Amino acid sequence: MKFNFGIITTKLAESKAFYTSVLGFGITFENDFYLLLHSPDGFFEVSFLIPNHPSQQPLFQSVFTGSGMYLTIEVDNVDSVYQDMLFKNIPIEIGLRDEPWGDRHFAIKDPNGIGIDIVTYSGS
Repeated sequence: MKFNFGIITTKLAESKAFYTSVLGFGITFENDFYLLLHSPDGFFEVSFLIPNHPSQQPLFQSVFTGSGMYLTIEVDNVDSVYQDMLFKNIPIEIGLRDEPWGDRHFAIKDPNGIGIDIVTYSGS
């Protein structure tokens, strides 16, 4: 089974720029109304679709409103990724922190308002 999640958004170009330049995603497929990106390791995919496109059924036409969703990206070295985000002048929504259970993480936000938690799991 393969899984990708999709976001219906008017911000196709902004999403493409953010995920490719900030997070290093690659382009799997794109046309004028749909964009499919993959994580640097190719393990994970995310898609973007413009709202109200005539090729889509009503279930896939309403625009995402920007709340009630978050993503978690696990990385080997969260400190290195944090420094990279600072270097790229990406706004940090939650600063780098250690949790009592041992995880170390920080959060940013994508152009659609989705919080992205970037974490190194160390467990307890």
